[in-house]
Amino acid sequence: MVGRMHEIAAAELVRRFRAMPHDQPVRLGKRTSNLFRFGTAASNAQLLDTSALSSVITVDPSARTATVQGMATYAVLVDATLAHGLMPLVVPQLKTITLGGAVAGLGIESTSFRHGLPHESVLEMDVLTGSGEVVTATPDGEHADLFAAFPNSYGTLGYALRLVIELQPVAPYVKLTHRRYGDAASATAAMTALADGPIDFLDGTVFGAVEQYLTLGEFADEPAAGARVSDYTGQEIFYRSLQARPVDHLRVRDYIWRWDTDWFWCSRAFGVQHPLVRRLWPSRFRRSDVYRRLVALDRRTRFSDRLHRLIGVPAQEPVIQDVEIPIARLPEFLDVFHREIGISPVWLCPLRLRGERSWPLYPMQPGQLYVNVGFWSTVPEIPGRPDAHNRLIEELVAELGGHKSLYSTVHYDEDEFWEHYNGDAYHAIKSRYDPARRLPGLYEKVVGAG
Repeated sequence: MVGRMHEIAAAELVRRFRAMPHDQPVRLGKRTSNLFRFGTAASNAQLLDTSALSSVITVDPSARTATVQGMATYAVLVDATLAHGLMPLVVPQLKTITLGGAVAGLGIESTSFRHGLPHESVLEMDVLTGSGEVVTATPDGEHADLFAAFPNSYGTLGYALRLVIELQPVAPYVKLTHRRYGDAASATAAMTALADGPIDFLDGTVFGAVEQYLTLGEFADEPAAGARVSDYTGQEIFYRSLQARPVDHLRVRDYIWRWDTDWFWCSRAFGVQHPLVRRLWPSRFRRSDVYRRLVALDRRTRFSDRLHRLIGVPAQEPVIQDVEIPIARLPEFLDVFHREIGISPVWLCPLRLRGERSWPLYPMQPGQLYVNVGFWSTVPEIPGRPDAHNRLIEELVAELGGHKSLYSTVHYDEDEFWEHYNGDAYHAIKSRYDPARRLPGLYEKVVGAG
C-alpha cells in the first residue's frame, strides 16, 4: 500500500513539473531548509510542492536496507529504522535534513571516518531530471553518470524521488569517552590513530588552541554498572558536558540527535542556554529548525544590523562554513583560524570515502583521511571588506588541499568556483539531463538564494 501511494505521489509530482511554464525557474517547496544562503530568490520562481514525498516506504531488516522518499527527514527515517534495531550508516546532525538533501548536498557525522558520506550508502535512486524524465540511477547502470554527479549538485540536475539505502545495526546505548588534548598536533595524531580503530563514532570539539576534545563513541547493550544515562534535551547542554564528564552514556536516539537540541552550541545566540530562559523556552521549540527560522527572520528584517548600529557595535560578518581538510594539515588550518578568525567552539569530524569510487563534483582522494571543520558564528566586519574573513578561509582551504561545503555563502568568482568543483564534468551531465536548463545551474544557485 505504501509503495502504491508513493507511485501515485511521484506521478503527480512529475505531472505538475511538466505542466509548469518552461520559461520560469523552479524551486522545491519545502517546509524547512538547512541551507545558509539567504539571497533573494527569483520572484517568478515556481514552487514544486514535495510534501507527499516525505515518508519511509519500507525497511527490510534482513537486507538491512530502507526504501525512502526523497523529502523524508532523517527524524522520520531514524524513527522507522530504530524500530528494527537499525540506523542509516551516516545520520547528519539535524533532524530536518532530508535524505534527498543530504545526498544532493552532502552530509557528515561521527560515523563518517568509517562509512563516508550519505550518498555512499545509496544503492539506487529515482531522479526527476530537469528534462522532466524519471530515471533510475545506480552505480553501474545506464545513468551511472548521474548517480556519480548527484552528490554536491544541490538539486540542479534533478530531484531524488525515491532512494534505497544501506543500514547498520545499533545497540540501545552509546558509551562516550571525552579525551582532552592541549594542542592541535596531539589531537590530530590521536584522531588519525583512532580512525583506524574499532570504535563506532568519532568527532571532536575545539574550545581553544589549548583545549580540544575528541569524543569516542561505542555501542553498548546497557550502561556500565552504576553509570548515569544522560539526557541533554532538558536543562543540561551536551557540548558543555565534554568539559565536565570524561565518560558518559546516552540512549542511541539521544546520541544521534545530541547536537540538534542546541544546534550544536548556536542556541546561545538566542539566550536559550541561560538557565532562566531555558526553563521558560518550551522544550518542543529547542531544536535546530526553530533557530534557523529565527536566523532567517533576522536576515530578512536586518534587525541585528540595525540594533548594532544603534548601540555602536561594529557590523558583523557571518562566518558559517564547513570545510574538509586533509587531516595532516589540520594543525596549520587551526593555527590560522584561531589567530585570524577566533570563533569558538569549532567542530571536528574525521571522514574518508568508503571505497575506491570517486565523486566528480566533490573531489576527494580515496583512502585519504580528511577532517571536517565546522564553525558557525559572526566576527567584526573589516570596514570596506565585508567578506574578508570568508575569503581568507576559502583561500586557506584551497592552499591546504581541501574543499568547502556549499550549503552556505560562496565568495568565489565563477572561474575559480568551477576549478574547485569540476566544471567540465558538471556541464556535461547538465547538458544530458537538463538541456533546456529548467533548473538553475550550480554556480548560480549557490551564489543566490539556494
